[in-house]
Amino acid sequence: MNTLTALLASGPAQEAPARQMMAFTLGYHILLVPFGVALPFITLVMHHRALRRNDPVALLLARRWSAVMAVQFAVGIITGTVLTFEFGLLWPKMMGTWGGVFGLGFGVEAWAFFLEAVLIAIYLYGWRRLKPWTHFWLAMPLPFAALMGAFGIIGANSWMNTPQGFTLDSSGKPMNVTVQQAIFTPMFGPEYWHFVAAMFLTAGYVVAGVYAVGWLRGRRDRYHKLGFCVPFTVAAILTPVQFFLGDNIARQIYHKQPEKFAAAEIVWNTGTHVPEYLFGRLQSDGGVKGGLKIPDLDSFLAGFSAKTQVTGLTSVPAADRPTAAEATLVHWTFDIMALIGSVLIPLALWYAAYWWRRRDLPRTRWFFRCAALAGVASWITVECGWITTEVGRQPWIVYQYMRVSDAVTPTKASSLWTMFGIIVVVYLLLGGAFVGVLRMMSRRWRRADLGPARPADEGPETDTPYGPRPEPAAVAPGSSAPPPDHGTGQAKGGTE
Repeated sequence: MNTLTALLASGPAQEAPARQMMAFTLGYHILLVPFGVALPFITLVMHHRALRRNDPVALLLARRWSAVMAVQFAVGIITGTVLTFEFGLLWPKMMGTWGGVFGLGFGVEAWAFFLEAVLIAIYLYGWRRLKPWTHFWLAMPLPFAALMGAFGIIGANSWMNTPQGFTLDSSGKPMNVTVQQAIFTPMFGPEYWHFVAAMFLTAGYVVAGVYAVGWLRGRRDRYHKLGFCVPFTVAAILTPVQFFLGDNIARQIYHKQPEKFAAAEIVWNTGTHVPEYLFGRLQSDGGVKGGLKIPDLDSFLAGFSAKTQVTGLTSVPAADRPTAAEATLVHWTFDIMALIGSVLIPLALWYAAYWWRRRDLPRTRWFFRCAALAGVASWITVECGWITTEVGRQPWIVYQYMRVSDAVTPTKASSLWTMFGIIVVVYLLLGGAFVGVLRMMSRRWRRADLGPARPADEGPETDTPYGPRPEPAAVAPGSSAPPPDHGTGQAKGGTE
């Protein structure tokens, strides 16, 4: 509570509600981003397996995941659009001054969004309209469109962390913008690959976790096994990769944003042989309360030597660095992220070792309990990563060029708090609707799985509301009408 009070007390009156509103909407939106970035790829992996192996179960999973993809995208449109407006409404001075330098990233993201919308529509409606392989290949650009959207957003964010590609005139206004330098900043590469790996890893563990829960409830059929294996394999492969990417981005922050690194490691004074604190709270006088102290480890992690010098927070004036409360928050989110990432490695190795030896899933329920929790844990790391990135940059909204307090809107704080309350209510209703739709879809699919078997030539999900319907057969006068045909799927002979 003291940390929250300290965060809200800093800056002008408008800054607190503006920051809290942006934090809430961004924290909400980021929960959907892993599915927007990675679910198209995971779905197409399953789709490809279905077509190559003539596997109706895999095709059923791909088709159902495509429906989830569409629902997620629809909700993401709303939350992403709100964030876009908030940049201009809450931080008008930043956008007015710097929008011409780093705004191209938002333009790239917008084009990627429209392209992804078109491709998702083609993919959904193509289940009945297109030949199987034609349908698959037309969907192949979907993962690239998702990656292009991530490219735009990370391009803008990395510029805010390490701004370049411009010069300042005599009045401090940016000029002579170099687009390439403004996009490919020193932090762009480390941020982008760390972010993409996090999205794929999180989506893989979350999707697999759904089927792990089903497995724990006794649903040991091939549907749940395949639904678990494909996304979990993607996540397991990326888990050790992400560990090294995370280590790399931390080292890049050490070199390019030393105050942020000092906040993440709660380093007060510059020096060598700096200890590592696992958790703990930074005090206003530079002391650390609580936590586990490991001598020399922070210097070693920064430069592979205990003699590595680490810049402390006191190297810059108090107005140019995160407060003790902000540093404590960043330190905790950084440690939580690193801890969860480390714990996921043994889980991935457990799965890989068992599969390599027996070509099967581990049989113990503890494995599936851990796999189910891995999805929730991955979501937590995504939230912690964004908190570390954004709060660690404080008090700068553009690192070393513009403070948050100088960029905030002049709108009355009371009006912002009112708007924040409205957004919270609307987002809670939106989240409830999103979860409700997914649960309705799940229950319908469950009933379909428990119902009577379909004819061999009938495709899955024939009651879906999209795709063409065959014309009803002509009925001779005086004869009884045949039962309605709800669609025949994409192709006969087992392709669906």
